[in-house]
Amino acid sequence: MSKLPILSGRELLKMLQSQGFRMVRQKGSHVSIEKGQFKSVIPMHESLACGTLLGILKQCGLSREDLLRLIK
Repeated sequence: MSKLPILSGRELLKMLQSQGFRMVRQKGSHVSIEKGQFKSVIPMHESLACGTLLGILKQCGLSREDLLRLIK
């Protein structure tokens, strides 16, 4: 397994929007997104912790490999 990249909340949001997720609302520095049955909240921080990033991916139905493909 390869290491996860360090991403900001804004970068992750753009990647997920390119996959069909849409921004539902924003409260403070947290953005809620959804696509069908998948829903998640992305904190708009400069860098997301590894566990936070993995949790968001799991809630979105994506794997670590899917994220690496989106980056390239």
